[in-house]
Amino acid sequence: QVQLVESGGGLVQPGGSLRLSCAVSGITLGSYAAGWFRQTPGREREGVSCISSTDVTYAVGSTKGRFTISRDNAKNTVYLQMNDLKFEDTAIYYCAIAKNLVIQAMCDIPLADYRGQGTQVVVSS
Repeated sequence: QVQLVESGGGLVQPGGSLRLSCAVSGITLGSYAAGWFRQTPGREREGVSCISSTDVTYAVGSTKGRFTISRDNAKNTVYLQMNDLKFEDTAIYYCAIAKNLVIQAMCDIPLADYRGQGTQVVVSS
């Protein structure tokens, strides 16, 4: 059974930082592309950043230059370092993995084979 469990969300002030983690079990992460999506009420889910099985990364929109995705295949874990957080980054953040999907499509659609339950990030003063 494939499971993705996110952690690290919380309340942060504008300009602050958070690091999200995603623990993956039931598969060998190294053969999958991975990514982070986010969603706010009333809006469609959007891709944030994705990373290929060869560590090529792809970021979407306003998070470019502020958010960094990484992975540790030995720990079966995916990370999202979020810096200079803004009010508009408030959302539920989901970890996702995909076996046979280029990262641009994974993040732009967004699309995945498996997705976690999400972790809430609130940016507020």
